[in-house]
Amino acid sequence: MINNILSKYLLLLQNSVFSSEPTDKTTERNTPSPIDPDAIEVDINFQPDPTDLVLSSVPGGELFNPRKHKFSDEELKPQPMIKKAKKVFVPDEQKDDKYWSRRKKNNLAAKRSRDARRLKENQITVRASFLERENAALRQQVAELRKDCGRCKNIVARYEVKYGPL
Repeated sequence: MINNILSKYLLLLQNSVFSSEPTDKTTERNTPSPIDPDAIEVDINFQPDPTDLVLSSVPGGELFNPRKHKFSDEELKPQPMIKKAKKVFVPDEQKDDKYWSRRKKNNLAAKRSRDARRLKENQITVRASFLERENAALRQQVAELRKDCGRCKNIVARYEVKYGPL
C-alpha cells in the first residue's frame, strides 16, 4: 500500500503536478471509500489443533471458527465463586422413587451444566490463542507501516526543502 502511494507520488513529481505554476482547481480528488473493520482479514499462520476445534464446537453443529466468533460482554464477565451447599444426609428409609428420579434429573442437569461450561472455556481458549497470534501479526504490520511512513515523511521533507512547501 505504501509502495503504491510512493509510486503515485513519484509519478506526480515527474509530471510536475507540484510545480509552482497554478493548477486547475476543478480537479477532483480520488478519495478512497471507507473500509469496514470487520471485513479486514489479517494473514496469520493459525492452524489450531483439530481436536481443540472439535472440543470447542457444539455437538451436531458447525465447527467453531475462532476467526469469526465474537463473545458478548455478558459471556466474558467473570463468574462469581459460589460456595457449594452442605450436603444433607437423607436416610435410606426416605429414598423412594420420587427421591431417585429427582437425583437422576439433578445429575443430568449438573452434567449438562459442566459440559456447557467446558465448551465455553474451550471456545474462549481457542479464540484467545487466535487473537494473540493476530495481535502479534498486527503489531508487526504497524511497525512496518510506521517505518514506511517515516520514509514517506523523509521524502516529502526533502522535496519541501528543495521545492518549497506542498
